[in-house]
Amino acid sequence: MAKAKQESPENVPGAAAEEGPGAAGPAHPDDALGYEQARAALLEVVRELEAGSPSLEESLALWERGERLARVCQRWLDGARARLDAVLAESDAEASGDATAENGKGSGNGGDE
Repeated sequence: MAKAKQESPENVPGAAAEEGPGAAGPAHPDDALGYEQARAALLEVVRELEAGSPSLEESLALWERGERLARVCQRWLDGARARLDAVLAESDAEASGDATAENGKGSGNGGDE
């Protein structure tokens, strides 16, 4: 139920990149995780790898999952960065528009005092 509070990965740029055309859902269950969930799972994978896995096959499977989880986290971070950049660009545009409007007002008021 906690997943309902988070944005879905479809809202994150590049989230659908691993899905084929016409795919009904994520290519892998990890692709549907939110950032915090993917990060926690990635940390667990790292702990398991650092502890030493019982077999080479299990180590490789953990490594592959870790790579997949890292890509999920990166997509969320890239999406967050894009949103911040858009807000900052909008804020800069508004600020420069305000400065231009103020400069235009002062020019007709005999500003040569």
